[in-house]
Amino acid sequence: MQILNPSRWYLHPVFIFACSIFALATFLVLTVSWYMEITSALEVIILKFRIDPKLIFPSKTGMTILVLSALLFVVLVGILLAFIYYQKTVNLFRLQHNFIYNFTHELKTPVTSLKIYLETFIRHPMEPADVKKYSKNMLEDINRLTENINSILNLARIESQNFGSDVTRDDIVTIIQAFCKKNASLFRKLDIRFENLSKDPLIFPVNMVLFEMLLMNLISNAIKYNESEHPKLKIRFRQFLQKVTVEFIDNGIGVDKHEAKKIFSKFYQVNQKREKDLAGSGLGLYLVSSIAVIHGWKASVSSDGKGTGANFKITIPKSNIADLREKSIWKRLKKSVSWS
Repeated sequence: MQILNPSRWYLHPVFIFACSIFALATFLVLTVSWYMEITSALEVIILKFRIDPKLIFPSKTGMTILVLSALLFVVLVGILLAFIYYQKTVNLFRLQHNFIYNFTHELKTPVTSLKIYLETFIRHPMEPADVKKYSKNMLEDINRLTENINSILNLARIESQNFGSDVTRDDIVTIIQAFCKKNASLFRKLDIRFENLSKDPLIFPVNMVLFEMLLMNLISNAIKYNESEHPKLKIRFRQFLQKVTVEFIDNGIGVDKHEAKKIFSKFYQVNQKREKDLAGSGLGLYLVSSIAVIHGWKASVSSDGKGTGANFKITIPKSNIADLREKSIWKRLKKSVSWS
């Protein structure tokens, strides 16, 4: 939940803090000033006319109470927002700390493994079969390193809005099928099937680099977080009156319901005790969500629980085609890419 967005100056914590201090100072000054003024007036009138002080300046008294109450409300809201910002900062710091620790481990483990293999090659003569076996393990370690480095580079690219590719209009079904075919060697362990429940072409504006990044993360997760002997992924296309959905349904480990909303947060990692160390960087699904938002889409997940598989859904509003140019999202895309 983005309560405080640094891009909006009026929600910046420094501005909120300054307003709170100014409101509090004004509150104190006006309280003292108006109290002294009203007291002096009351004393003069009471002594001169001998009337009830409650009948003097009733409107000003009411206005004083109203203004002071408003200023006090501003102070309380400022304190509340400062507290929320503090909590979000602490939480982000904790997530970043966990990310640095896990990511360092993710980098150190394959590097150490590569070092051991290379030292073994140098010190001991080996049979061709063993060389082939260890070389295969080394390639897996290199792929693991590459995946982690690419996650960091992709995060930097998205958050800097430097997307580096043209926006094209094409059929979503065709794009995804072509992507799976092009990367068949990477997904050879995964049984991918398509289910197109839409009769019409699903043509939308797409940034190819970002969209392929989204697909790579979703499809890779179907393999990475899967304990089945035969990992499967069904990609279902459905068309409704106001939207189109692309569902990635796997038979993997599933997602707890209480983690469904957190899973797309930056650096968030599901705490899983598994035989295989698959901690990851905590950036994959955050990239998926960010790429969806950039296009004006929405990413979500549903699951019946652990061990039941997961359904990652990309929801695309049909109005996206007509009014994408009018949205701030379109301006963000146009900042770094061109329409073709």
